[in-house]
Amino acid sequence: MAFFQKIKEAFVKSNDKDKYLSGLNRSKKSFGDRIRVLSNNFHGIDDELLEEIMVILLESDVGIHTAQKIVDAFEQRGKEIKNYDSMEDYLISILYDFYDEQNDEPIQFNSDGPTIIFMVGVNGSGKTTTSAKLIKNYKEEGKKVAVVAADTFRAGAVDQIEVWANRLDVACIKGKPNQDPSSVIMDGCKYAMENQIDILICDTAGRLQNKTNLMKELTKMSRVAQKVIPSAPHEVWLVMDATTGQNGISQAQLFLEATNVTGIVLTKMDGTAKGGVVLAIRDLLHLPVRFLGLGEKPEDLKPFDINAYLMGITKGLEE
Repeated sequence: MAFFQKIKEAFVKSNDKDKYLSGLNRSKKSFGDRIRVLSNNFHGIDDELLEEIMVILLESDVGIHTAQKIVDAFEQRGKEIKNYDSMEDYLISILYDFYDEQNDEPIQFNSDGPTIIFMVGVNGSGKTTTSAKLIKNYKEEGKKVAVVAADTFRAGAVDQIEVWANRLDVACIKGKPNQDPSSVIMDGCKYAMENQIDILICDTAGRLQNKTNLMKELTKMSRVAQKVIPSAPHEVWLVMDATTGQNGISQAQLFLEATNVTGIVLTKMDGTAKGGVVLAIRDLLHLPVRFLGLGEKPEDLKPFDINAYLMGITKGLEE
């Protein structure tokens, strides 16, 4: 069908297709290969088929509520299946429509000065490493980048991001251990203004105490940044560990209640066979996935591409 061919052609043209294929290989084996078996034995939509699709979705960490919506759409639009080369292609079209990226706001870059990006998330999600990968990403785009080491409470966090900053040859604005993170962010914003920085990455503390304290801390960070750059922060990205699945989504809800999160960065996708969590994030958090971590190297953080994602978890290397 023309629709699926469009997805395939977009995937083939993607510069990141090889990284998506390798990074999502485990998910393809647990999801795509099993869907293909159903497609090869397809004799029509019935309760048994719908139940098998539901099980595959659940075991791919889509979550019960999201999986039910997908299965319902699959059943309700069943008459369209004759327009596709296979049941698998039809399901891919359902997943594409389900993600529905058409209304996503593009990343907001500040046209009048430095773009301030807050990185938020629980400890262990890969937030500091992801900050370093973003630095490399934007440097390769020709941007002048700096980083703020605002995670002043976790032992070694400042040293970790400083090592990355030195390795990537960017300025690292840091404070003293246990210093108020907001004051470090203010210093970073001032530095960015004075040194014509294009992108300022703020690696914030990942403490998950309770909603009230988290909200106060994140609100204060934004307020302080706005004293220097009134439109800051321009983006707030929640870093989530894909291997935590539905538990990670529960933790994410707290951050969404505490601050204006604008997008998700999903790390460690290569380390899980449950790549369906992307769909659950979209459905439950109502936010775009901005980047996927598809490996450990700095160059393995890739902008999210719905075509490459769907081909990666379903078709893989199949022609």
